[in-house]
Amino acid sequence: MGAVPTLILLRHGQSVWNLADLFTGWTDVDLTETGEAEARAAGKALDAAGVHPTVVHTSVQTRAIRTANLALEESGDLWIPVRRSWRLNERHYGDLQGRNKAQTKEQYGEEQFLLWRRSYATPPPPLPDGDERSSRRDPRYAGLSPDVIPATECLADVVARLLPYWHDAIVPDLKIGHVVLVAAHGNSLRALRKHLDGIDDDDIVKLELPTGVPTVYELDEQFRPLDRRDLT
Repeated sequence: MGAVPTLILLRHGQSVWNLADLFTGWTDVDLTETGEAEARAAGKALDAAGVHPTVVHTSVQTRAIRTANLALEESGDLWIPVRRSWRLNERHYGDLQGRNKAQTKEQYGEEQFLLWRRSYATPPPPLPDGDERSSRRDPRYAGLSPDVIPATECLADVVARLLPYWHDAIVPDLKIGHVVLVAAHGNSLRALRKHLDGIDDDDIVKLELPTGVPTVYELDEQFRPLDRRDLT
């Protein structure tokens, strides 16, 4: 167990749709070979730094789950307890999911494209009712009220759905001395970084998290950052 509360944030390795430059969101896609290598490298970096998680939290999406498994296999920590939640899922990109980013920019113009992609409070157009891309058909969400399954999200929406999980699930693990690994996604981790680092609404749009690079936080008794470092 860590002497001070220790939190590790890990964005999943490159996914198939990252490589194809598609909006992914809640669509469940796997890692590329490069993504698998990034995940393994993350585990090796944790081991080399002597940072060993004792519990892992992931989204319910394959690319985050496999990243965690590959990293933990490399660090020798594959046995640790696992907790999963949809609240750690990637941002839902609405009707943009599955669309090519370059083509979307060309169709709607760069200003609208950047507003949908990077602004804090402007969601993309929602998925139409009954769209085949809807997650409401996915068995991993069968236990959720349809009201909480998004049709689109902005980053502010991700913050709102993630923070209850931070307070109710991750913080309790930190309180009892666990070294916590959170393996999730670019936007769910940006949402958490916004909370941890006190980043304002304008500046959070500039934060880009690399795939497969662990960020290690040491926290105080109020779970505010004392130190943050990337392991590369």
